[in-house]
Amino acid sequence: MGRPIFLFAYALLLLLAASTASAEEIVEHTFYVQNLTVNKLCNSQVITAVNGGLPGPTINVQEGDIVIVHVFNKSPYNLTIHWHGIFQKLSGWADGPNMVTQCPILPGSKYTYKFGIIKQEGTLWWHAHASWLRATVHGALIIRPKAGHSYPFPKPYKEVPILLGEWWNANVIDVENQALATGAAANISNAYTINGRPGDLYACSQNNMYKLKVEQGKTYLLRIINAALNNQLFYKIANHNVTVVAVDAGYTKPYVTDVVVTGPGQTVDVLLTADQPVGSYYMAARPYASATGVQFDNTTTRGVVVYDGAPSSAPPLMPALPAFNDTPTANKFYTNITGLVGGPHWVPVPRNVDYKMFVTVGLGLELCPANTTCQGPVNGTKFSASMNNESFVLPTSLSMLQAFFFNVGGVYTTDFPAKPPIQFDYTNASINNNLPLLFAPKTTKVTKLKFNSTVQMILQNTAFIGVENHPIHIHGLNFHVLAQGFGNYNPATDRKKFNFINPQMRNTIGVPVGGWAVIRFRLNNPGVWLMHCHLDTHLPVGLATAFVVENGPTPDTILPPPPVDLPQC
Repeated sequence: MGRPIFLFAYALLLLLAASTASAEEIVEHTFYVQNLTVNKLCNSQVITAVNGGLPGPTINVQEGDIVIVHVFNKSPYNLTIHWHGIFQKLSGWADGPNMVTQCPILPGSKYTYKFGIIKQEGTLWWHAHASWLRATVHGALIIRPKAGHSYPFPKPYKEVPILLGEWWNANVIDVENQALATGAAANISNAYTINGRPGDLYACSQNNMYKLKVEQGKTYLLRIINAALNNQLFYKIANHNVTVVAVDAGYTKPYVTDVVVTGPGQTVDVLLTADQPVGSYYMAARPYASATGVQFDNTTTRGVVVYDGAPSSAPPLMPALPAFNDTPTANKFYTNITGLVGGPHWVPVPRNVDYKMFVTVGLGLELCPANTTCQGPVNGTKFSASMNNESFVLPTSLSMLQAFFFNVGGVYTTDFPAKPPIQFDYTNASINNNLPLLFAPKTTKVTKLKFNSTVQMILQNTAFIGVENHPIHIHGLNFHVLAQGFGNYNPATDRKKFNFINPQMRNTIGVPVGGWAVIRFRLNNPGVWLMHCHLDTHLPVGLATAFVVENGPTPDTILPPPPVDLPQC
């Protein structure tokens, strides 16, 4: 009798929700994912795209709406779609990470994602979450206040999505496969893009540049999304300041700056006032590359802001961008942002912690398979990565969420360590002599906790192979950023830096190069939630883990059964 009673209670809950949410709408889209031939940088390149566009369609919703997206996979590759930053309350089957919440949508197959927009406003995005397809399979997801509600800042004249991307003159699946096969670093990109356009600093791109037309005196809300695979980016507009009003769909105390810094997966909402003399002004983005001695795409993409009435003969002004390794500028931006206390959907910091974790994040090595040749940083090795000396491997036969729901063993284990196996001088390069820590075991270990548990996690970068800023993303929830700094985390002194009053809330945190960050979050949604580095060179080689959240005590805290069309492995 237990299952019929549960299904009746769940149906009653949905009915009650529908009866109290009459103002909400169903926003429905159809995504056709297929190959597309694109001419860029003097090359003709076949890419995978949604509905024939790069970026893909923008999904516009209001808080409280229901989103339904029918995905038809007409590409030759396995595919999933992740709705980056969406809480997925009781809809974990729609979260999208491959082999975590679903098996992939096979070529020629389809799957319908359905989820609610609950207590969220701002800029999020969607992207492929299988292999490197998100380089070209991505788009904006804009959540506006529900009817009768307003922004916590003056209403802008217009709203403009700004998607910062990365482009290869190659098939990105081939680029990834070559790196995984050889164990070497992946080939770097050939360009960056603004809304799919590289701009006039690249070959054959003089007329392939994004243009934003503005009226003098008007204010525009720029919804900036870093959709690049492997690079953090500096973004500036010549002679203009902007005011940050949100990050990762969480409102912030207004912060005025002349430069925006954003890591892969992060979003930043800024107000741009056209308060300069009538003319043309370049907007430009270039990488923030914190790892020393690592090859990267050191180029610049640019678009142009054109005032109404600007003479076409006058060349646009170019902003002075920070140097690629300007960590002080990046750190100033990241640490000066605070949350908007009392603003829409503000959540105070949970003060009681149920589970404390100290998690090291960094690169490592893996031995080459027998009778093969690898091109990793050390002879006979491949690049690897780990968290707390556990290098994460995705299952292959069943998704982790299916294993959780149907209580199937052998897919993952629940013994992810709450601290590294030994304490060491994490950010000292001499640790590269510690071979056991360089070669982390390949496992699928998770942390299993009770519903509504509060976790405090100290993320500590390591100097294995090299130090760099790691953008760490968690699915299904936001976290408060209590503090961040450089070097090894010191509890005696760094606890005093915790901000319990107005910390920023994010779903993706750039753990400072050679440093640490402290985050706190509540696991208030049953299911399996991936946590991983949002550099696509790092997730496939192991820089990830997951949280398994048990069902709660009431029907509205229990994960419902999977949809009937859930892809099977």
